Amino acid sequence: MDAPVDDGKPLVKDYMTPDVETVSPDDTVGEVAERIAASTEHSGFPVTDRRRVEGFVSARDLLLQDETAPIFTVMTTDLIVAHPEMKVTDAARVILRSGIQKLPVVDDAGKLVGLISNADVIRSQIERATPEKVGKLKRTLENIHDLQLEQERRTVKLANLIPTQKKVYADELEGRQYELERGLAEPLVVIDNGGESLLLADGHHRVLAADRIGLDEMDAYVIVIGRPIELGMQKTAENEGLDSLDDVDVVDYARHPLVETTKRLQRQE
Repeated sequence: MDAPVDDGKPLVKDYMTPDVETVSPDDTVGEVAERIAASTEHSGFPVTDRRRVEGFVSARDLLLQDETAPIFTVMTTDLIVAHPEMKVTDAARVILRSGIQKLPVVDDAGKLVGLISNADVIRSQIERATPEKVGKLKRTLENIHDLQLEQERRTVKLANLIPTQKKVYADELEGRQYELERGLAEPLVVIDNGGESLLLADGHHRVLAADRIGLDEMDAYVIVIGRPIELGMQKTAENEGLDSLDDVDVVDYARHPLVETTKRLQRQE
């Protein structure tokens, strides 16, 4: 299998899950059924022999089968697979047209190296929009302060972030929590102001949603300023008393300004 040429677009290897749980062809239907029943994430498993993919078995394949039957007698062997160098968009087309939610990812030797799901495909498309946000903010800061700034990707601790937005909305917070629980949330955008402070520039709903479900760190695009400077958004945060996530107000959607305006107009009619 010849690997496609990388043209800068997101590749399967960048978004696949590399650590994949598998079953053996010699495992029994009963053993695999128990694993599926005990899992909240798996409705089936790739079947491998020395990491070489032999088939795939789903919960449906196990229905009405003898519990002592070996998996190789009930597994699906007519497999659709992805290559790690395949474009995510091509994998998305395969997933859409085949109706398969997860594709085993195999290398040129046919060995399993990962698994890519429809959720991974969605995540790849969400993240693609973020670097442009970062680039635009970075260029703006460089023009205002006449500086050359760096940009990097890193994990940041939520407790170290200084919010720059006073309010978030409850309904959107629930949406971001849903995304986080399914691994779909895009990275944060953070400004490292000379090592003295980490300003949260974009992602307030995601951060508060993460805090709600007990996460203490998140992936972020970080704009790095070499020495501390006076930033407008930091001044705004100070004026509004924003020192930590606890200072951000959660506004119920019923009190969203747009809804209030709509209600007011309806009363006037």
